[in-house]
Amino acid sequence: MPDFILGGQAHGNVASLLLANNMNTNVLRPYIGDDGRSYVTNTGRDGKPYAQLVTNAPATLRFRDWVQMDEAIVKVAKPRLRVFGDLRSAGLQYTIPDGFSKTTLEYEDMSDITPATISMDGLRRSESDRPVFDLKTMPLPIIHKDFGFSARQIAASRNGGSPLDTTTAELAGRRVVEEVEKLTLGITNTYSYGGGSVYGYTNFPGRLTGDLADPAAGGWVPADTVADVLAMRQQSRANFHYGPWMLYNSPDWDVYLDEDYAAAKGDNTLRERLLKIRGIDSIETADYLEGMQFIMVEKNPEVARAIVGMDITTVQWESQGGLQIDFKVMCILLVQVRADQNGNTGIVHRTVPEY
Repeated sequence: MPDFILGGQAHGNVASLLLANNMNTNVLRPYIGDDGRSYVTNTGRDGKPYAQLVTNAPATLRFRDWVQMDEAIVKVAKPRLRVFGDLRSAGLQYTIPDGFSKTTLEYEDMSDITPATISMDGLRRSESDRPVFDLKTMPLPIIHKDFGFSARQIAASRNGGSPLDTTTAELAGRRVVEEVEKLTLGITNTYSYGGGSVYGYTNFPGRLTGDLADPAAGGWVPADTVADVLAMRQQSRANFHYGPWMLYNSPDWDVYLDEDYAAAKGDNTLRERLLKIRGIDSIETADYLEGMQFIMVEKNPEVARAIVGMDITTVQWESQGGLQIDFKVMCILLVQVRADQNGNTGIVHRTVPEY
């Protein structure tokens, strides 16, 4: 039987431990201290971490083992979280404190108000109104991947003085961040729960769409793609989103974007030409996009923001009478894409039509 929490009651050792510690996942990361006793890292009222002695969660790994495993997972996570990472780097982030204990995010979208009035003396009464807010819900699923070691593997590592093989941990971490990136791009099936759904850039129903000139077709010239990107910018502006923007291309575009644009070889590439368009801050390749696609996203939290309920973390528990040490790499990292009540958004998605 799996561990679970139902109606505020915990069933199973792992669930009981989480519920007793206010869903603090640190209790599932015990380590053996220099004195041979078990500790977990907790956070004090001053916000600083401290080692807390525990007796109900005997540790299997040493502190250095946890550091080694976390470093291995973070090492593979950083290069794979390109699109999602861009939101965080741009400051477009909303952090949910104690996100593990929450299942949904409730937020509001807003309507606009009418234009201002022009008069000579200011006595003319303008139309009095206020924005209308609509409550919406977004689920907060956990993205996770499991792996494990036998107790004998860990004992052999400790007695032999050799570090644990973190290859499996790296693979598990890679699968987790790949899923975060795919959800952000919208190429993973929409996840729905509690009356809301998680959408990405290419499956958001409110996104702006259109076609791209096919670079493989006869008669195509780089200027055709410049015209397409200018048209995408105009789509965003027509929806009252004026940039700046991030532009993403599918990998199949790279061979065309990195070719010489000007007649003089080595003068500049098509990618460099597109970066000269006013408002385009960056052009990046989104590894998981297929075919010939462009995505333009305004750098605005009202358009897209990174929801951080729990950063990538690894937890541990025992099974099979302690002979199996199970691990789970997990996170709550999701993109929230939005449009206002009039359907205006700053996400433009264009593709080369398939015939």
